[in-house]
Amino acid sequence: MTTTELLRLPVADERDVFLLRQRGRQVAAAVGLDGQNQVRVATALSDVGRELVRQEVSTTAVFSLRHGLVPALLVELAWHVPGVVGSGPGWDTARRLMDELALTSAGVTLVKKLHHSAAVDEGLLRELRGTAGTTALDELRAQNQELLETLENLEAKSAELERLNDELEETNRGVVALYQELSEELERTNQGVVALYAELDAKSAELRDAAAARIRFWSNISHELRAPINSVVGLTRLLGAPGGDPMTDDQRHHVDLINESAATLLALVNELLDTAKAESGSLEPRMAPVAIDYVITQLRASVRPLLRSGDVRLVVDGAIPELPTLVTDETMLVRILRNVLSNAVKFTKHGEIRFTAEPGPGPDEVRFVITDTGIGIPPAEQGKVFEEFYQVPNALQVGASGTGLGLSYARKLAEILGGALRLNSTPAVGTEVVLTLPTGKDELAQPAPVACAVIADGDEDVRRQLRDALAGLADDVVEAGDGRSALNLVKSRRPDLVVVGANAPLMSGSAVLSVLRLDPDLNAVPVVVVCGDDTGGLARTVHGLGAAMLHEEGIAPETVNRAVRDAQLTARRTEAR
Repeated sequence: MTTTELLRLPVADERDVFLLRQRGRQVAAAVGLDGQNQVRVATALSDVGRELVRQEVSTTAVFSLRHGLVPALLVELAWHVPGVVGSGPGWDTARRLMDELALTSAGVTLVKKLHHSAAVDEGLLRELRGTAGTTALDELRAQNQELLETLENLEAKSAELERLNDELEETNRGVVALYQELSEELERTNQGVVALYAELDAKSAELRDAAAARIRFWSNISHELRAPINSVVGLTRLLGAPGGDPMTDDQRHHVDLINESAATLLALVNELLDTAKAESGSLEPRMAPVAIDYVITQLRASVRPLLRSGDVRLVVDGAIPELPTLVTDETMLVRILRNVLSNAVKFTKHGEIRFTAEPGPGPDEVRFVITDTGIGIPPAEQGKVFEEFYQVPNALQVGASGTGLGLSYARKLAEILGGALRLNSTPAVGTEVVLTLPTGKDELAQPAPVACAVIADGDEDVRRQLRDALAGLADDVVEAGDGRSALNLVKSRRPDLVVVGANAPLMSGSAVLSVLRLDPDLNAVPVVVVCGDDTGGLARTVHGLGAAMLHEEGIAPETVNRAVRDAQLTARRTEAR
């Protein structure tokens, strides 16, 4: 970094200090510094010069210009005596007024940065080098002039500051007024919001009261209507019974029509009552393992009589894939599927209705898919079919009628079971309804401990296997060699569990189960039926009577525990009902 020397000046006494101050101001002007910076440079040099003279140190002040990215005016004062003290009021003033002050044992360098490319006034510098300076009186006069200029600047700045303070005060008054206005507006808004919330609360209370009144109305009407309708159904059945008075064909046909209409009306009333229960939240699912194949058999048997002619076929996929264990409320599941199948029958004139059960998209889900080739539902109507009392306008094309509660009720039940009911339809092509349910495997807790268990089977080997499998579950195991003895033990011992072979001597497992279910005191006892080569008929009977199945080829602690758990869950559901 290069420098250019501008002026050299000896400093030995007070007169030299006056000249140093004067030359400092003039050199600062020559390199382009403004008036205030000229005063700062002159004052800093004057104070440092007085400090050196006070310590009787002679020095030479060298003024130079530093070039580069940050040009600056340098003033170097060097000495050759030791012990120069670099502290005191004069040094402190110089440090404040100059940008840099570098002090060493051999001298000091004062730096004032230039904020522009320095344009040196060479004529002024030549003039400075050729003159000997002014007298102390002249310097004092110059200082007085600088002081006057500084005072004028201060007065101007003071006036500007007062003006700014006035403006700030005015602004503050405006801000305070605006704040008060905004506060009042916010207070009014808050009062409006509070009033709105109060109105919303009142409306919500009215809606809750209206919903409760509607539910009470549905319940009361349903209960009031069921008694006379049941009477009509009973009377028509008595009229048509074999022991009744003989009737002509026309009379019998009319009685059948009355019976069918009354049965339809009773179903609608029951649906209305169930919808009211679902709306009020009083429907609680009774979770238990469900035999899906048995549910499908039930639905097939109940839906086929509804088909109007041979133009519509009910197809249940024969090869039902391996499904996970489903723990749900069987009654609610059947009601959902029956509602959907009934709608499919109503709106399908030709083609087929297909019912499929399959694993769901998730690892712990089961899907029931019902598709038909009916009239379909327009896209604009599909979002409304789950609303209460809503019926698709084109239902009149096929003469279908109803309350419009079926799908709404079915979706509520699906949500209660933790699942979802979705519909997709194309006009003139058909409709697909998908029920997705969680498998509910978390509901499968370990079986409860058993104080006393009765096992019955004609095969001693089977009894031994069962006794060993129940060793960690039952405190006391009582054996019987036939079904009749087992039934007597159950009546006398009142056990917590009955395990009976399907083909036990004297009385089969299904016969023992039937007797137990007819006894009010014993109908909630958990029962496990052990079978060999089982047929579908036996499985339906056992599931229908609320018992669990166990294949004798698979007797082991794990399978027995699972069967006992299923039987206990089913027994709790039976007892609750």
